[in-house]
Amino acid sequence: MLASYRQNLKEFLGALIVALFCIVAIGALQLPQVNQLRNSSSSISLTGLNKEVTSEKLRLDILHKLPSFGFTNLVADWTFLNFLQYFGDDSSRAKTGYTLSPEYFEVILDRDPYFLNAYLLLSASTTLYAGRPDRTIAIMEKGLKHLSPKIPSKSYYIWRWKGADELLFLGNFKAAKQSFETAAQWASTYSDAEGQNVARISHRTAQFLTKNSASKSAQIDAWSQVLNNAFDDRTRQLAINRIQALGGKVFVTPEGELKILPPQKD
Repeated sequence: MLASYRQNLKEFLGALIVALFCIVAIGALQLPQVNQLRNSSSSISLTGLNKEVTSEKLRLDILHKLPSFGFTNLVADWTFLNFLQYFGDDSSRAKTGYTLSPEYFEVILDRDPYFLNAYLLLSASTTLYAGRPDRTIAIMEKGLKHLSPKIPSKSYYIWRWKGADELLFLGNFKAAKQSFETAAQWASTYSDAEGQNVARISHRTAQFLTKNSASKSAQIDAWSQVLNNAFDDRTRQLAINRIQALGGKVFVTPEGELKILPPQKD
């Protein structure tokens, strides 16, 4: 029995050492990035910034292929924090763009497909900022294979975000209709007001697309979703402009709530 205990302890310590080695190795890869970010990004040349992007792309490729040794959530969370740092560096992104956004989420959602809020940031950063709705959809579809209506909680939102991207940015009305129908089905399994409301709205959007693939009402519903989930003024203004161009009206109530009126004719 003592020998068995020693063997189990040895195996555990071995796995722990390997995991710690991988974490240290990732940290070593990250250290040059941290040191560079300590300098003002405005003082770095475009060539220097492009080298940073290339280096970060290489690091993400390594992370994507590196075994996690049971520390999947740790790797996902660490990569997510690095994404926030990357995305929030406005002065650098103004020069190099947001091309690495999908690369971050490939790592994050491969390691933790149940990370609900990551799907929302994936849609915003990769579709709206990096201009790659195709990558957004591909990453979402891969993650959705692991999910169910109740795992994670409120996973129906992912189908809505997917449907909005398919409708607004890919023009794939058939896929969008299917995504909104699935969102309605998954949301209907919830008895709370939020789930029932999402089920109703999603079903309505799918019906609009059934009657008319170019439905203005369906597009306004999707842009309303973008507006309600926007985390920056640029995205809010884009959504408002598109809603108004489709004939909808956006106004703020005395209580400070955004209200959207659809056009009288679809």
